[in-house]
Amino acid sequence: MVDLTNESDKREVGVPALEQVYGKSVARAAKRQRNARLGMTSEGRKPGWGSYAILIVTLLIFVFPLYYALSIASQNTPSNQYGVRALIPGTALLHNLSRALGELKFWQALGGTVTVAVVVSVSTVFFSTLAGYSFAKLHFRGRSVLLTAVVATMTIPQQLTVVPLYIMANKAGLYGNLLAVIIPGLVSAFGVFWMTQYITDALPYELIEAARMDGCSMFRTFISVGVPAARPAASMLFLFTFIGQWTNYFWPMLVLGANKSYMLTTAAAALKGAHFTDYTIVMSGVILTTAPLLLLFFVAGKQLVAGIMAGAVKG
Repeated sequence: MVDLTNESDKREVGVPALEQVYGKSVARAAKRQRNARLGMTSEGRKPGWGSYAILIVTLLIFVFPLYYALSIASQNTPSNQYGVRALIPGTALLHNLSRALGELKFWQALGGTVTVAVVVSVSTVFFSTLAGYSFAKLHFRGRSVLLTAVVATMTIPQQLTVVPLYIMANKAGLYGNLLAVIIPGLVSAFGVFWMTQYITDALPYELIEAARMDGCSMFRTFISVGVPAARPAASMLFLFTFIGQWTNYFWPMLVLGANKSYMLTTAAAALKGAHFTDYTIVMSGVILTTAPLLLLFFVAGKQLVAGIMAGAVKG
């Protein structure tokens, strides 16, 4: 019998390989042993009821606001005061959603939001990967000083940059235009730092030297060697940037002016009335704004988790 738990053997033995070498009985035993290990924690213990209780409570805490918004959106009568009675869903959800679709100018806002999120995310990933590759693998004078300066910009609060950005956007004639939302987000200091840290450990110099010996230019080496190595971290950065731009509210609210219907977050905020707020419509707008993002997470959730784990465990 082959003992897969032997600490001296750090290699992962494949079940098909065991079947070829030792036979089906050994392979089945190894498969059962591996499946048993998958149900254990990192300390080698199976999770108890306490672990499941904590996970369930955490899940309920995060899900409750969504449920409460959905419940308010389904109420039959508009009101500006909802309490415990709103915990029981009503029957007017579809009616309120259809009203919110019209008042939001949903398809126009959705198009603008998708445009901003995609353009900013693609630009951030490209420039961050390019800069991260340069800082991590290229040797040039002042590299450490420049990287420190980039990282130092992360300490500046967004509120301090709002006034100069607003003045620049106004003088450039971009006030009320989606370009005023897109341009400030084309490059991210966090993205540069993240890609630099990842590429430093994930991409060995030997691959770069082999590509250069094969006649690749500097940029060709980046495309052929650097980009594939950085793909897991780049996927995570793309999704995080996309989510951040989708939920961005502060800067678009300031710079879009009367064109707040160009983005979902600002359009949903405009549903609030000056004297009376119909929260059934407001929460319906919140649901319409959040639903595409939830769909994206369900579709790309595995890539997001894989990117986070790839960045946490390098080697």
